[in-house]
Amino acid sequence: MRAILRTIGELSITLGVVLLLFCAYLLWGTSSYTERHQRLLQQQLVAEQAEKTLGKIQLGGAVALLKLPRLGATYKYAIVEGIEDEHLRQGPGHYPGSAQPGEVGNFVVSGHRTTYAAPFNRIDELEKGDDIVIDAREARYTYKVTGTKIVEPTEVDVIEPVPGRPGKKAEKAVITLSTCHPEYSARQRLIVFGTLAKTEERDVI
Repeated sequence: MRAILRTIGELSITLGVVLLLFCAYLLWGTSSYTERHQRLLQQQLVAEQAEKTLGKIQLGGAVALLKLPRLGATYKYAIVEGIEDEHLRQGPGHYPGSAQPGEVGNFVVSGHRTTYAAPFNRIDELEKGDDIVIDAREARYTYKVTGTKIVEPTEVDVIEPVPGRPGKKAEKAVITLSTCHPEYSARQRLIVFGTLAKTEERDVI
């Protein structure tokens, strides 16, 4: 009996260590992966802005730099084109087919809340009137937060050109940020809405 109990105890300790290592990987290992890709994406944006050229953004390419002043001066993430797992592991992802930065319609961006550097971990702290800054190749767009909402995963009308109004033609430029809710769960979605307030053009060719 003692041998059995000892074996069970040793197995429990081993399992506990494995689980701790797995959790550590999820929190820190995945962050390292994202940080490496973020450096490359941000370098790509800097190079394209310096060249002052525009072109179609391919899946996996850098769309723009996201800044949320409410979350600190150092908060910045390159937005990648695409929302598949391979894209969201690199940073916040732009929904293909939704509006581009500054365009009339809905510029939709999704991001991880807990793993892969957790870029959207704190977007629940955003308040009405806060800035959402999108530094694109051709211009800097500043959106103002208009509200937040918790929705079910099936409520996909939040990504419509006019959020919550399927079929309605868009008349203004808006932004939608989306992430899982609550933390460590994909049961629901946390949505942050914003409206374009200012555009600062850059010289491009």
